[in-house]
Amino acid sequence: MAAHECRFRVYYEDTDAGGVVYHARYLGFAERARAEALRALGLPVGWLAGQKRRLFVVRTLRADYHAPLHLDEEMLVETELAQMRGARLVLAQRIYRLDPDPPPGNGPGPQGDVPARHLAVTLEVTLACLDADSMKPARIPPYCLQKLARLAP
Repeated sequence: MAAHECRFRVYYEDTDAGGVVYHARYLGFAERARAEALRALGLPVGWLAGQKRRLFVVRTLRADYHAPLHLDEEMLVETELAQMRGARLVLAQRIYRLDPDPPPGNGPGPQGDVPARHLAVTLEVTLACLDADSMKPARIPPYCLQKLARLAP
């Protein structure tokens, strides 16, 4: 599987007075992309919390902003595994602006079109696995380790 990809579009609610995406909104896009990556692996966050009593919570986050996104632009968020050990999971995420009009016939899209990607933000997110009852760190369970490994490059 390697990197999981998730697309979003920029709406008015995402922009600031300057007409660009407000810096904190990128964290929301990254969070949704992480949740969708877990869902695609068969580890939906509601199931993990409710039935397995495991939570993945942000411990540290580093974001580097490279270029802004604007109203109505489409973005792609890539999520991949950088490191996994004990109760810690480190994910690398990249947010790209997608060209609105890809050149025709250059890839596997519906019309053979793949939009060019322009790097907007890179994130490194360290997640801690917690026991949902004690709220204390817990080793990442084996059933998660195997599935999460599919996000490795």
